[in-house]
Formats: sequence, structure tokens, C-alpha cells
Amino acid sequence: MGIENENIVEGIVRKIVNFGAFIELPNGKTGLVHISEVSNNFVRNVNDYLEVGQKVKVKVLNLNDGGKIALSIKQTLEEMQDRRMNSISGGQNPDFENLISKYKKQSDETLTTLNKRVDRY
Repeated sequence: MGIENENIVEGIVRKIVNFGAFIELPNGKTGLVHISEVSNNFVRNVNDYLEVGQKVKVKVLNLNDGGKIALSIKQTLEEMQDRRMNSISGGQNPDFENLISKYKKQSDETLTTLNKRVDRY
């Protein structure tokens, strides 16, 4: 999968700045994850969420003619949640409360895992 709008690719955090992080992409180019696209939570300091050398999945938001590449980590997390919701329902129509209960459990597990990873860095 190439570097095109809407694609999700894996990259490596190369530099962290006040307004975001620069991510090296598989094609050798570098894109920017703006601070507002790092997490669904409010991000005061990007260093609280990322570290240089870390591998991350990013969604390509925009490739402009000047060569700038806008990326998002937050939107990859949202897409994973959407896929998880689809797998929970299994193509059926479960009752709403059961669906929400399963979603909450999975979200709590995911949040716990992410917090452990963040605490390590």
C-alpha cells in the first residue's frame, strides 16, 4: 500500500516538537502528525504520548503539491474501534445494551494496554 490519501501505514517517530511529531514513512519521506491528531484525549505535551524511534500507525490525511504530508494517529485508533464494533456484532443485530457492554469492556482493556505502553516510555 502506497502513501496516498486515506491510507494507513506504519512509520517511525523521528522528531518531536511542540506542535506535533515528524514521522518517517516507508517511502523515506517525512510527514507531520499535528498535536491535535496524536490522541482522542487532550494532548498538552506530545512527549507524553510518543517517543523518538517509536513505530506508529498513521493515516495519511493530505498530500499537498508542496510535498507536505499531513498524518493522524488519532484516526487510526478510531478506525480500529469501528472495526472492533463490526466484529462484536458479527454481522448480526445484537441488542443495544449487550453491544455497549462488550464495547465498554474492550475499550477499557485497550485503554489499560495503551496506558501501560505510555507509562513504559
